[in-house]
Amino acid sequence: MSRQKAPSGTLKKVLGFISDYKLSVIFSLILAALSVALTLYIPLLFGDAIDLIIGKGNADIPGIIKILLKAGALAFVCAVLTWIMNTLNNKITYSVVMDIRNRAYTKINSLPLSYIDSHPAGDTVSRMISDADQFSEGLLMGFTQFFSGILTIAGTLILMLMLDWKIALVVAALTPVSLFVAKFVAKHTYEFFREQSSVRAEQTALINEITGNLKTVRAFSKEKDSLDKFGEINERLRKASLKAIFYSSITNPSTRFVNAIVYAAVAFSGAAAVLSGGGITVGILTCLLSYANQYTKPFNEISGVAAELQNALACAARVIEILEESPEKPHKENAVIKTETKGNIEIKNISFSYTPEQRLIEDFSLSVKSGQKIAIVGPTGCGKTTFINLLMRFYDVKSGSIEIDGTDIRDITRQSLRSHYGMVLQETWLMPGTVRDNIKMGKPEATDEEIIRAAKLSHSYSFIKRLPEGLDTVIGEDGGSLSQGQKQLLCITRVMLCDPDILILDEATSSIDTRTEIRVQKAFNALMQGKTSFLVAHRLSTILEADKILYMEKGRILETGTHKELLSLNGRYAALFKSQFSE
Repeated sequence: MSRQKAPSGTLKKVLGFISDYKLSVIFSLILAALSVALTLYIPLLFGDAIDLIIGKGNADIPGIIKILLKAGALAFVCAVLTWIMNTLNNKITYSVVMDIRNRAYTKINSLPLSYIDSHPAGDTVSRMISDADQFSEGLLMGFTQFFSGILTIAGTLILMLMLDWKIALVVAALTPVSLFVAKFVAKHTYEFFREQSSVRAEQTALINEITGNLKTVRAFSKEKDSLDKFGEINERLRKASLKAIFYSSITNPSTRFVNAIVYAAVAFSGAAAVLSGGGITVGILTCLLSYANQYTKPFNEISGVAAELQNALACAARVIEILEESPEKPHKENAVIKTETKGNIEIKNISFSYTPEQRLIEDFSLSVKSGQKIAIVGPTGCGKTTFINLLMRFYDVKSGSIEIDGTDIRDITRQSLRSHYGMVLQETWLMPGTVRDNIKMGKPEATDEEIIRAAKLSHSYSFIKRLPEGLDTVIGEDGGSLSQGQKQLLCITRVMLCDPDILILDEATSSIDTRTEIRVQKAFNALMQGKTSFLVAHRLSTILEADKILYMEKGRILETGTHKELLSLNGRYAALFKSQFSE
């Protein structure tokens, strides 16, 4: 594996986020400088106190007490300054992470569906949650220890030079050893921490997939396979974590060893100077030993911070990758805000494929008049759902055009275009909240009377009123304990409440029992009066009254006509119909 350092680009981008809080950062640096200055001044006081004790025949008790009181007061002030600094650092760190998460979430809402479809949801969740948390921990450690450590190193070296420049040079000569250790750790940890984050995201994606489809896993007796796959990913995570932690964990013992060498060198040379009468008192030697500890301690901390910052930058890079994804193509400058539509749709020679090497829809043309019911049938993978995605502008056609009332939909703002569509999919989507909130999602200003009218029309009111709190009943994620049919009825009610101009029903009654389906079909027929409607169906019994039925294969329309016309052709549609209704 090639080892990489954290890319400088990522560091610059992180600093860009931090720059929004530059005043707080400057204030934090000032507090750090004051705290370090007081921390370094206190040993000088203790050195003076020691010299007062051993410098005379009788100890100067009043002078010693005065020095100790002064040292205690300064220590208290230093503690308060450190507390304020840490509180401020926490605020900066979590504000930065909040900004990054907000931007990432906003970016996700602006990304094209091609990105969402091609990236596992668990990976995206891991980037925004786990990686952002890891980044915040490393950033906080950097704020809390890095600045203070640098100031401490500089301050102690200056004071040692002032007290005894020879001993200071001994300490300075050993400094490159600590720097070498820090550089070694930083060089080896970034790629390992990045691999750890990547495998962790893969594990999160698998857990989301398995827990969300546990019934299917058990139905097909795939528990062992899922456990084996989880075990394989877990083992890779263990190995990646061990590599990352190994290099970061050697920091502490290595730097402590260097610290011990520095301390011993100061003690030996200082003691020799005291005994030889070289102008150093015992109090000054005490100060030098204290400064030797304070000088080497930040190298230990900074080395640890360097490892954490490598992890933080690796995680930040994964979050920033989302921010740098190309957003959905913006509207044209002269895009039309469509306030009303008659529902006339012209599809002219459109072609589309998700990937260049795999063709899907080619040279597809269709003319739909206002109020017509268009049914689309065909084998799985023929392009039915893709055609709906193109109508909704979830994807744009590669060539050709789709026009509504003579206007190319690419010349209409997406929001105004989609406001005229009402769509019910085979897969339901309900948010945590009350039944009322879920129904009125597309029409927030709707009254309870309107909601109840729509619920009665869709035949969902009979089970809604039996719920513990009726419309105020709180349901969990994806409908909680509601049956699949009940969840589908709520989605149908939501569309009926909006009363859209164009309806798209993609297997909308697939989860409803036959008796309820007949009632809902009647409700749909009433709702579709005068509206252009597209019905994607596998059960042909639901489309017998359609004005036009399209039979598709491999992205092309092979047969077009009414139910009776297609049966008389005795072609692909007729064969499909007979296969469903034959005994």
